[in-house]
Amino acid sequence: MRALVYDRYTDDDDFAGILCIRDVPSPVPGPSEVVFKVRAAALNYDDIWGMRGRPLKIPLPHISGTDAAGDVIAVGSDVKSVKVGDRVVSHGNLSCRVCSACTGGREYDCRRRAIWGFETGPLWGGYCEEAHLPEVNTVRIPDGVSYDDAAAASMTLLTSWHMLVGRAQIRPGQVVLIMGGSSGVGNYGIQIAKLFGCTVIATASPDKLDRLLDLGADYAVDHRADDWHRQVRKIVGGIAKPYGDERGVDVIFEHIGGSHWNRELALLNYGGTVVTTGATTGYDAGTDLRHIFFKGINILGSTQGTRAELERGLYWMSQGRIRSVIDSVYPLEQAAEAHERMLRGSGMFGKILLRPGA
Repeated sequence: MRALVYDRYTDDDDFAGILCIRDVPSPVPGPSEVVFKVRAAALNYDDIWGMRGRPLKIPLPHISGTDAAGDVIAVGSDVKSVKVGDRVVSHGNLSCRVCSACTGGREYDCRRRAIWGFETGPLWGGYCEEAHLPEVNTVRIPDGVSYDDAAAASMTLLTSWHMLVGRAQIRPGQVVLIMGGSSGVGNYGIQIAKLFGCTVIATASPDKLDRLLDLGADYAVDHRADDWHRQVRKIVGGIAKPYGDERGVDVIFEHIGGSHWNRELALLNYGGTVVTTGATTGYDAGTDLRHIFFKGINILGSTQGTRAELERGLYWMSQGRIRSVIDSVYPLEQAAEAHERMLRGSGMFGKILLRPGA
C-alpha cells in the first residue's frame, strides 16, 4: 500500500525535503486489532513536531496521522464490536487500559499512553491507504456524519469536549470565552458551549470574526487588538447589567497562553474557571497570583479525552448540532504543501485534510 513516510528529521521545516510516498506492507490485524481503508485523515500540529524531532524524538521511519476515518476491511479473531464494512474513526489516545487511571475512566492520564501517529512506530500512523488500530481505539461513525467530518473531529472535537464538558463542566447560562475561535479546537468549542446553553464570546483575527458568528458565537472580538480584553469586559458588563450584577467571564477556553494569560485571569468571574490545553504564543507565562486567590479562580489543565466523550460529540454531529469546519483538502502527494499551510496559519479556518486513497 502507499504511505506518506519520512526517515529523517528536518531542521528548517523543509517538509518537501523529507516527505515521500512509499510502498509499505499492508497491515495484518492482530487478534484484537481492526484494519480500515483510510478515506480521510486530518492534520495536527504534532505532525510538525514529529518532522522536527522536537520536543520528542519519534520513531523512524515514520508515518504521521492521528485522525483517520474509513471503512473496516479486516478484523482480528478476538474483535467483537466492529465488523468488516463498518465506518470507523480513530480515537488516537493509546492507553494501557489496566492502570488505575484507565480503569477509573481517565485514560488520558495513563502514564503509558501514546498518541497514535505521533509517538507510535516505526511506520504506524494514519497517512496511508490502510491503517490498523486496537479495537478499543476505533469508534463507529454515526449515520449522517461523513468521513471528512469524522476525521476532522477525531482529536479536535474530543479535546474541546473534554475541556468544556469533562473538565470545566459548563452549565446553561454561563458566559464562556473561547480564545482562538478560528482554530480547530476553537470551532468546536464555540459549538459545544452553545449546545449547553451558554453565552459565547469568541476571539480571532479581524478577517475571521464573521465566521465565528456564523458558527454560533454571540460576540466576536479581535484578540490582536491591544484593548481586546476591555472589549470583552464591556460585552460582559452589558450581559450582566439587566440583572444588576457585576459579573465576569465564567469559563475561559484557553490554548493561546503567552501575553494573553494575565488579561484572561483578570476577566474571570469570582469562582470562575480557565481550562487550558496549549500555549501557541508561548508557555512561559507569568501569573499574577492575586487574580487566583482573591477571586477563588480554578485553573484546569486538559489533554485529549475519553473514547466515550468522542462518541458523545459524534452523536451531536449526527443530530446536526455540531459540524466540522474544513479549511482545505489535499491529496497525499501534496502533503508538504498542506503542512506548510498549517504552519503559516494565514487565512486558515478549520481543519486541513489529506486523502490517502485519492
